[in-house]
Amino acid sequence: MEDFINSYLSTIKCFNLETGDFPGPVVTISRQAGCSAHRIAIKLSKILTGYSYMSETKTDADWRWVDKEHFMKVVTEMIDEINKGEFDYAKEATKLLKEVGTAFADETIYDISDKHLINTLKGIICRLANQGRNIIVGRSAGVILKEVPNKLNIRLEAPVEWRINRIMQIKEYSQAEAAKYINNIDSKRDSFIEKIIGRKAENNDFDVIFNYALLEDDQIVDAVINILRSKKIISRPGGL
Repeated sequence: MEDFINSYLSTIKCFNLETGDFPGPVVTISRQAGCSAHRIAIKLSKILTGYSYMSETKTDADWRWVDKEHFMKVVTEMIDEINKGEFDYAKEATKLLKEVGTAFADETIYDISDKHLINTLKGIICRLANQGRNIIVGRSAGVILKEVPNKLNIRLEAPVEWRINRIMQIKEYSQAEAAKYINNIDSKRDSFIEKIIGRKAENNDFDVIFNYALLEDDQIVDAVINILRSKKIISRPGGL
């Protein structure tokens, strides 16, 4: 199995400083429980579509937020490549990819701990980054892609009491149920990041942190667009 990890996943490079071969652009969104990252991702994907990347000579393409369908499409592409190539342990590799895909689809991705599954997830996240114009919510994508130049790692946070009240409204939970839910989700996500990078996430793992309790979705989206433009990750069509 190590042969597969070394011979296939290692070919999916996140960046190459020598050749200048960088993936992206890509946006990642990390969030505390109770902050609606999916709403931000969907709005961003619609607004960013039509923007050029770095150069007005590049062809415009749609931005997509990585939902279950898009994630599984990438998994299927990788499985097809394995089946067509000459990789050791191809059957085991295919099984790993399918397991990660299933875990992503049924929201159990944060429960995986096997190092091969974690390395497989890293490979899929890097593939998504290499495709460019993807918005990835959660799955520790921000810390996995931290060193990629053409990306923006976003973090959504809010005070605990605010998040508890929001979960009470959304899920019709009692205050105790909402508090337990938030603690459980946050703990799972924090623990998963530790599995990925061997430590807890820190503020400097993210490019920008928003207080979701004080900002409307559109304000966050507008701020993200401006940051992407100021960092020259995107430019308007025609180079404006």
